[in-house]
Amino acid sequence: MSLRERIQSDITTAMRSGEVLRRDTLRMAESALYNAEKRDRRELTDDEVAALIVREVKTRRESVEAFRKGGREDLAAKEESEIAILGAYLPEQLSEDEIAALVDEAVATTGAAGPRDMGKVMGWLSPKTRGRADGRVVSQMVGQALVKLAG
Repeated sequence: MSLRERIQSDITTAMRSGEVLRRDTLRMAESALYNAEKRDRRELTDDEVAALIVREVKTRRESVEAFRKGGREDLAAKEESEIAILGAYLPEQLSEDEIAALVDEAVATTGAAGPRDMGKVMGWLSPKTRGRADGRVVSQMVGQALVKLAG
């Protein structure tokens, strides 16, 4: 069963069981998938579906920060619930140790010598961490590793 089919099946299940938040969250994701397919005029692969879900999660994380700054804890909690629902459709997340090992490998492989090589290292790392780690965390770890090299 493809990721897209799993989402559609889970929408039906949520409708039958009366899980309103789950149903609505998955419908929003399904709508984003439909719009992307319409734009590209083709069906999305599972990797593309996962990437789109990652974007949806990222958008919600940004919303959580904005709602918290605005003192709207109720809306932040709703967004966090949606993140948890969508997270079930993402590949297993990398631990900090796994990310650190990949960063070390990337620095060695690309021959990075300092912070100016950040783009080279991130270019090597991005395909290996896409959808499996927060880009900000990876970027921070790469930055720290490159500063250590230069210092």
